[in-house]
Amino acid sequence: MKVGILNVTGYAGIELARILAGHPDTDLVAVTGRGDAGRQLGDVFPHLMGYNLTIQPEITESVDLVFSALPHKASAEACAPFLAGGVKVIDISADFRLNNVAEFQEWYEVEHPCPGYVEEAVYGLTELHRDEIAQTSLVANPGCYPTSAILALAPAVKAGILEPNLIVDSKSGVSGAGRGLSLTTHFSEVNESVSAYSLKGHRHLPEITQELKGLVPDDELQVTFLPHLIPMTRGILSTCYARLKPGAFSTENDRAQCLLDLYRDFYRGHPFVKLAQAPPATKHTLGNNDCILFPTLDDRTNTLVVISCIDNLVKGAAGQAVQNMNVMCGFPEDQGLRALGLYP
Repeated sequence: MKVGILNVTGYAGIELARILAGHPDTDLVAVTGRGDAGRQLGDVFPHLMGYNLTIQPEITESVDLVFSALPHKASAEACAPFLAGGVKVIDISADFRLNNVAEFQEWYEVEHPCPGYVEEAVYGLTELHRDEIAQTSLVANPGCYPTSAILALAPAVKAGILEPNLIVDSKSGVSGAGRGLSLTTHFSEVNESVSAYSLKGHRHLPEITQELKGLVPDDELQVTFLPHLIPMTRGILSTCYARLKPGAFSTENDRAQCLLDLYRDFYRGHPFVKLAQAPPATKHTLGNNDCILFPTLDDRTNTLVVISCIDNLVKGAAGQAVQNMNVMCGFPEDQGLRALGLYP
C-alpha cells in the first residue's frame, strides 16, 4: 500500500517515517516539508537515510493513504483534496478530534476550514472506537495527553463507579511542544526545572471530556486537567484521581482485585494497553506504542488513583496513527509496532 506524509519534518512526521520503515505492508512514496523541499530525507535526518526520498512541497504521487502531521487548520486544508479524491486520511492534528465545530473554534481560535468533514471523522483511539475506525476514511488521531488520560480513566468511568469530578495531572517531555523554537523550551529554561502551564485550560481538555462523557452520556462529568513540562525528551506520565461512589464494588473484602479485574476485562484483546504490577515510569514506554497503566485505590480517602505512561511521539502520535492505519486497512493491529521499549 502506497502512503504519504504531509510535514515529515515535524517530530510526529519524523517518527512516522521511522516506524513505517519497519512496516511490511506499506511503501512510503512521498513526503512533504515546508523549509526543506528539494532536499533528500536522509540528508535532513541521517537516521532516515535508508529512504531514497526527496522532500517535496506537495504530494503529487498516487497514494492510498495520507498521514497529515501539519499544524491545526493547515492540516484540514491539506487533507480535504485527498478526502475528496477517495484517499484515506489519518490527521494527527486537532482539526477533526472535536465533534462540535464551535467548540473547536473556541479552543483553537481559528475558523474551521472543513467543517463538512467533522461528522465523517472517527476519533482514533482504537481501544474505544476500533469498529468505527475499520469503516471510516478519516481518522482524527488523538492528542498525546488525552491518550494517556482517557485510557487511564475509561474503564472506571464506563463502569459508573466514580463521582463526577475527575482530576488529571500530567507531565510531558519537551518534544510534545514540537520542533519550533521557543524560549519556554530552550535548554537553559527547561533543564533542572519543572513547570505547570495552561492553568486556565489546555486545548486537550475538551478532547478528554468529550471521550469520557461519551462513555456515560447521562453523567455530569467534570474534568480538571493540569499539564506540566519536565526536562526530558519523550514521555508522558499522567496521574488521574477520582472519588469512588458509595458501594462502587459489590464486595468490600478485596476491592483492589475487583478494580484490577475491571481494567483487565475492559482492555482484553487490546494489545497496546498493559497493566503493571508496580507504578510505571516513562522510560518503560520509550520508543514503543504501549500505554502502561497502574490502577490502585487510596482506601483512606476512597479515591481511585491511576498512573498512565506513554511515549508522546509513539502511542501519543505516530505509533497510534500507524495502529489506526492497520485497523482501517485490515492489517493486524500491531503490524509494524511490535518493537519493545528502550531500556535503560
